[in-house]
Amino acid sequence: MEHDFDGVFKCFKSIFLCFLLSVTYLASLHVWNSRFNRDHPSTIKKRFISAFTMLFVSPCFLYIGLDDETVEKAAFLEIMGLRYQGLGQAIFVPLFLTMILFLGPISMELCNGFSKLYAKRKEENQQHTNKLIWIRNHLVAPLSEEFTYRSCMLPVLLQSFTPTATVLSSPLFFGVAHFHHMWERIHHMGMSFDSALKISCFQFTYTTMFGMYSAYLFYRTGHFVSIFIVHAFCNHMGFPDIAEICTYKPRKRITIVSLFVLGFVSWCFLLVPLTEPRRYHNNLLLF
Repeated sequence: MEHDFDGVFKCFKSIFLCFLLSVTYLASLHVWNSRFNRDHPSTIKKRFISAFTMLFVSPCFLYIGLDDETVEKAAFLEIMGLRYQGLGQAIFVPLFLTMILFLGPISMELCNGFSKLYAKRKEENQQHTNKLIWIRNHLVAPLSEEFTYRSCMLPVLLQSFTPTATVLSSPLFFGVAHFHHMWERIHHMGMSFDSALKISCFQFTYTTMFGMYSAYLFYRTGHFVSIFIVHAFCNHMGFPDIAEICTYKPRKRITIVSLFVLGFVSWCFLLVPLTEPRRYHNNLLLF
């Protein structure tokens, strides 16, 4: 009976700490009480400070949540995925795997012409605001979100739950966290409640799905760098513009759709072998 109580308390402690960490991360973004929207330079710069601060706050939650047995088995930095062994593989292999998944969207960009795409983005990036948005989407957001929601959250949950349960459930913290954009859409962008809710629900769905993928990569590779790079790449690609495919000529449309299917099927077959822990010298499957 006492053993069962200890197990329940341990599970409750893990969930509560992760919930508190998620709330703290969101609070750090809104503590400034800015009257501008999230894309305003003033808001972005202030949230950069919040993201930097969370790099020091988040490990405190991890330290509190770790058992003594876990701390004795590995260094604290290694538990967070900050290690050298297998670093080269962690940089390139998960990115390659993700690019296979995005074979369809990448082919669409090739068809549209990379030169036109990047010429346009280069022109846009001349503006100060767009530079800040690029830095936020490709560097600061992937860095702070992956560090908080994966490096500092997953090890705590893995002590109390199975890897499968952790990979499937932990992204809910990440997905729900994106609902704070709903408030911004209503109050700063003038959207109706229904429109903001629909967009937020859609965003919750795909961020949760990505969170599962990222959690799986972190558990298998044991490297923070792998999920950081994959997150940055996914932010760069964005959600595929399915509607654009309908505008293509029949032959081109069939080719693009086939590449979407080929990419997904190939990704399914390669997911397990390309994330084999031994490939990344990951001996930290301690839980």
